[in-house]
Amino acid sequence: MKPHDMGVLFDECAGSGTTVHLDRPFDIAPDGGVEYGVAELAALVRDAAGWLAAAGTRPGDRVAIVKANHWDYDLLACAAVRVGAVPAQLSAHLSAETLEVLLKRLEPAVLVTDVGVLERGRVEGADLGSFARRVLALDGSAPGALTMDDVRGGPVPAPHRRADYAPLIIHHTSGTTGVPKLVVHSTRTIIDKLARFETNRVPRIGVRTDDTLLNASSYAHGRTFCWTASVMCLAPRRITFLTHQDPDRADPLLRAHPPTVVEALPATFVRLQPLTERLDNPFRRARLFISTYDAMHPPTIRAYLTASRRRSPLWMQGWGQTETGPLTFRFHTRRSLHSKYSRKPDTRNLGRPVPVKTRLRVVDPDTLRPVRRGQTGLILTRTAALCLDYVGEHERYEAKRVGKWWNTGDLGLRNRDGSVHLLDREVDRITDLSCLELEDVLEDRLAAADECVVLGCPGVPPLPVVVTEDGSLDHAAWRRATRDLPLLQDPVGLTWSEVPRTGTGKVRRYALLEQLTGRTDTSGTGRWT
Repeated sequence: MKPHDMGVLFDECAGSGTTVHLDRPFDIAPDGGVEYGVAELAALVRDAAGWLAAAGTRPGDRVAIVKANHWDYDLLACAAVRVGAVPAQLSAHLSAETLEVLLKRLEPAVLVTDVGVLERGRVEGADLGSFARRVLALDGSAPGALTMDDVRGGPVPAPHRRADYAPLIIHHTSGTTGVPKLVVHSTRTIIDKLARFETNRVPRIGVRTDDTLLNASSYAHGRTFCWTASVMCLAPRRITFLTHQDPDRADPLLRAHPPTVVEALPATFVRLQPLTERLDNPFRRARLFISTYDAMHPPTIRAYLTASRRRSPLWMQGWGQTETGPLTFRFHTRRSLHSKYSRKPDTRNLGRPVPVKTRLRVVDPDTLRPVRRGQTGLILTRTAALCLDYVGEHERYEAKRVGKWWNTGDLGLRNRDGSVHLLDREVDRITDLSCLELEDVLEDRLAAADECVVLGCPGVPPLPVVVTEDGSLDHAAWRRATRDLPLLQDPVGLTWSEVPRTGTGKVRRYALLEQLTGRTDTSGTGRWT
């Protein structure tokens, strides 16, 4: 089976034998327990469609969803699609100021949220509910908002069909450099061109019916919506969902259902890494690890591949954008990551473009003319999965189009074999250096580091930030690690919670730079962020 109409996805998959296990009950069904069959999920989507209709949602409306992190983001989105609306999934991790900007652009008919989000908005000086015609609070009462008791019990609307090229769903970009962009996708771009491709049962990397999947993501983001479409059709035996990054809380659930396929945020992989060192680690059965969203560094990949007791586990590293979906894939094995202390670790090579689906070219940032293989430039892509537009920022969308090509805003080069070597975001670039490559080397050499971040400032050497459990630094270890590296400023030690992050765990580099130096200027232009 291939996915198409997300409004009836769960109905069409209801006969599968997949069992879903949650780390906590859904926010839309707090009394529903932590285990579901697909038929029960289908019933929950139908009920949610009735709630949205009772709240006044009509075909063509936008429905904004912003709540605590859980997979029911996608159940609510499917319910909105069923009634003919366009769901916009917004992370509750965003500041109230940013949510205010995004809601103004969206002008939603209904805002589905929780009391905590509304209260945080009021504390931060934003009346988030004022930007929607109706507000539905999932977990209690709030001034001017409908409660669940107000919308339960109504009729379930029949599925509303839409054109394949019409807006289907809206997601926001990560927002590492400012207010996120609101990305509009259609059924044709995100489902037909992306999710359907993932339903192919490719040997070794395809989902099998006897698999136990673990997904630990930020469920407001576009990757999970696409993943939901494909995985429901592939019907694995079990799916386990994690909504947090606490290894001690995750351990019992993962031991109860040891995963064979793991997809998680890069930041979540880092936070759960201590579990790989336990005697009976929960990743012992894993045959495939999948990472997207952000750069992965060698020590973390190496730790998970070593933790697996499979003969030849794989790590699949994807690179792409909310606007385009995946552009390249690269596979890592234990053997490919055995070399330590490399000046240019292999994780910067992101592999070749997705066959048949994606074309890439590297161009001069000033002239936008193609450069030779091996020469650094801006990476452009050409893909049929390109989003339709940015909500409220059409000129910004058009500025990133170069004819039929899309400017990713990333700097890199094409190797002789056609693979892509990623260096930095254009806005983060440092002359003659790569922040990402330096971070790879530092994390490989500093055993106590949970994460390393290198920040570029014009006119001064790069500023390294080393994230450790308690924020302390071993200066002797630092000197050994940097003895053959370019000149850097003295390092700053921070704890994980002291680093500003997006909902997907990415470091907000602008915010961190301002926090540490009071500066926000960078060597890059930022024209294509």
